[in-house]
Amino acid sequence: MSEFTDVAQRYLAAWNETDPAARQERVAALWAADGSYVDPLAEVRGREQIAGLIAAVQDQFPGFTFRLAGDVDGHHHLARFSWELGPAEGPAPVAGSDVVTLDDDGRVTSVLGFLDRVPAAA
Repeated sequence: MSEFTDVAQRYLAAWNETDPAARQERVAALWAADGSYVDPLAEVRGREQIAGLIAAVQDQFPGFTFRLAGDVDGHHHLARFSWELGPAEGPAPVAGSDVVTLDDDGRVTSVLGFLDRVPAAA
């Protein structure tokens, strides 16, 4: 398994972690202390805000999980991958792609997220 695939899997595992203490541990293990995340709907910095954003997404989509949608691509300190968010079985109503920047220690310093498919507002 490549370093980039490992990072993507650990990243999605953090987004799927529902226990707040365990989620915080996953975020702390993967992210640089001042790491950032930005997508069309959110912009946060630091481990506490990142863990809070993950909790908010889980509240918005209860019971859904993130999964890789295809291969992980990477070079230098950059990785990109596509993901889906949905129920364990069946189609995923949400999909996107992320570009992750890593520091020399392999910690995430930034994520640029793109939403490719989102459900229509009710």
